[in-house]
Amino acid sequence: MDNYGIALNSVFHALADPTRRAVIQRLGVGPATVSELAEPFDMALPSFMKHVRVLEDTGLIRSSKAGRTRTCMLDRQNLAAAERWFAEQHAIWASRYDNLDNLLEKLQGQDNES
Repeated sequence: MDNYGIALNSVFHALADPTRRAVIQRLGVGPATVSELAEPFDMALPSFMKHVRVLEDTGLIRSSKAGRTRTCMLDRQNLAAAERWFAEQHAIWASRYDNLDNLLEKLQGQDNES
């Protein structure tokens, strides 16, 4: 499997969890501290940090620490890889639907000739 496929697998794995998707959605607005990100979730901070680590390992977010405060920000590069994959899939399926439409028009034309 190529690096593109490996990166996609890790991105989709990370985004499979609703907590991590919510974190990504929140960081789409702008950077936030881990405490701010964890606030809406009913879980202990060490458990929440596991989600942060998965997102960091995947490259979807990065964080920096100043004193005792860790701030996270979205890193759009790997997210863009997933967007490209969806765009490729959309193009493939749109082409297939176009081919099907053409075939149906051709078959309907043959029925009218009979």
